[in-house]
Amino acid sequence: MSRRLPLTAVTPPSSTARVRLAECTTLRLGGPAARFTRATTAAELVEAVRDLDASGEPVLLLGGGSNLVVGDAGFEGTAVQVGTSGRRLDPLGDGLVQLTVEAGEDWDSVVAEAVAQGLGGLECLSGIPGLVGATPVQNVGAYGVEVAQVLTSVDLLDRRTGRVHQVPAEALGLAYRTSVLKGTDHAVVLRARFALTAGGQSAPIRYAELARVLGVAQGERVPADAARKAVLDLRRGKGMVLDPTDHDTWSAGSFFTNPLLDESTLAGVLIRIAERLGRHVEVPTYPAGEGHAKLSAAWLIERAGFTRGHRGPGGRVALSGKHTLALTNRGGASTEDLLELAREVRDGVRAAFGVELRPEPVLVGCDLG
Repeated sequence: MSRRLPLTAVTPPSSTARVRLAECTTLRLGGPAARFTRATTAAELVEAVRDLDASGEPVLLLGGGSNLVVGDAGFEGTAVQVGTSGRRLDPLGDGLVQLTVEAGEDWDSVVAEAVAQGLGGLECLSGIPGLVGATPVQNVGAYGVEVAQVLTSVDLLDRRTGRVHQVPAEALGLAYRTSVLKGTDHAVVLRARFALTAGGQSAPIRYAELARVLGVAQGERVPADAARKAVLDLRRGKGMVLDPTDHDTWSAGSFFTNPLLDESTLAGVLIRIAERLGRHVEVPTYPAGEGHAKLSAAWLIERAGFTRGHRGPGGRVALSGKHTLALTNRGGASTEDLLELAREVRDGVRAAFGVELRPEPVLVGCDLG
């Protein structure tokens, strides 16, 4: 028998007038949208997008704004805020429960409620800002867990046909921080479904840093609430939990993804690193599928000479004082200030090690060049 969980309040701007998109992003940057509307149900969202598409109007879908960089000129079209809400639990058998969540729900509130209900699987994704609808697009991940490991399906509005249909997770091309939905505007996520475990235990702890904090071996399970608390503490220490009084959290989270390299490219990069830093330096590498490895973007940034708190144009932007992967707005910045700092870091890592860092956030009306 299914049961409904408490809904989470969402309070974005709710006017159809011109709205500064800086008010809708965690970076607090970006020019205005020509028009703005908010959909509070999946039916409203479908109707709004269908009507705008039929009229030829450019559409910008807005979630929590935590993975979005908007240009200073703004957006000449309609920004549609996804303000839908609703959650549902259904038993799947064999100790599994299906959690269905509307796209406009706050992600961390969903994780917190799942943990409170004694459900395991999402706890390592605690503290990640944004809405549920963005998580499959980005294949959100942290501390050894990705959405791909628990996602079962999504309901999508196909903007090319106007149809709504359910798509299984395996058809979404989920990979490291990406999916077939990323980088395209062909579909809108309406809701997502996750298979979670009952019994109050976490997923196996795979991330070494988290395992050390919890005092367990990698692969062991712990109470889900203990894992959530540890993850939140780690994220706060890196400025990755939103706090309006802390400029280190005025960011889009990790600005660059960890680079994935094939074996031959990695060999050349390791030679460059040895030439610059010495033959005996220990380079953190992680397996990333057959014939590929992942390097730490933060490690490369720091070894290229960029320290925490490194300032960009006029001191208005800077690398976080807690984590070099976060580019932050120190107040009074422009998007171009942020992009200039991003280019400096990207070009510095390329010059030092021959590795091209790629941005993780969605860039709207701007680019790194």
